[in-house]
Amino acid sequence: MTETVRFTKGQGTGNDFVLFSDPDALVDLTPERIRALADRRFGVGGDGVIRAARSANLPEGQTILAEDPAAEWFMDYHNADGSVAEMCGNGIRVFTKFLLEQGLTTLEPGETLAIGTRAGVRDVQLNRGGYQVDLGRWRLEAPDFDGTVGDGSGPEVTATALPVSRPGLSLSVGNPHVVVALASADELAAIDLGSAPVLDPAPVDGANVEFVVPEEPLVADGVGRIRMRVHERGSGETLSCGTGAAAAALATRYWAGQGAPDQWRVDVPGGTVHVRMFATEDGEHVSLSGPAELVFTGDLAI
Repeated sequence: MTETVRFTKGQGTGNDFVLFSDPDALVDLTPERIRALADRRFGVGGDGVIRAARSANLPEGQTILAEDPAAEWFMDYHNADGSVAEMCGNGIRVFTKFLLEQGLTTLEPGETLAIGTRAGVRDVQLNRGGYQVDLGRWRLEAPDFDGTVGDGSGPEVTATALPVSRPGLSLSVGNPHVVVALASADELAAIDLGSAPVLDPAPVDGANVEFVVPEEPLVADGVGRIRMRVHERGSGETLSCGTGAAAAALATRYWAGQGAPDQWRVDVPGGTVHVRMFATEDGEHVSLSGPAELVFTGDLAI
């Protein structure tokens, strides 16, 4: 059956998404339809597809409401290949802007908007650079990503045009990441991320892989500075990855050791995002801030 979807194209530092409103979750959002929407030649084109559904109308959302009844809206996020993703740091900022532009919710300066995701409830606020999202607690992961807390020692990472395999640091910020330190900006630019990096051992559910180099100097005016490229599972190389930027900043702080800052500027091919680590009652959280833009709106038969 063919349905016509009223969509909006949005992006956050070049990480782009196809968004549509389906409050009652009535659209049969199959992997084939997701791939059709995300296709850059025959569809709208995007790194992922985001459906705005009321939490009460999705099984995952009903679980979220038990955690926080204020999380009326659920970010139903899927990668471009149709696979399900737990969380998207750039996507949730764009999703928030979409909800506001559609008149589905309100958010005033100083207020917090609770959004449901498969990684749990995420709180979003307005800030000078656009939107800031609390990504919650982060953790070092065991190599098999089985949910147990590990020491962060991750798989060996092999990538095209990377002369030798490098060790990765495994972290979770609601979704799994492996961060790899490189020696120079030239090495970062030379990597071919047209094919997925190979992880050994391979995580059960896959992982986003970030390649990072420090800026010179690493810290300026109390802010850490790094540059990053990323290959996202289910999407390929993207111009930005919000949770990946947070993971890259966390990994760099881990490597830098005691005295490293808690605020970081992360430059990605699509722009700049900012990461901050801060203490809470339930442990250290990490936040991400950056811009969000809605580009155009249209109709597409799927």
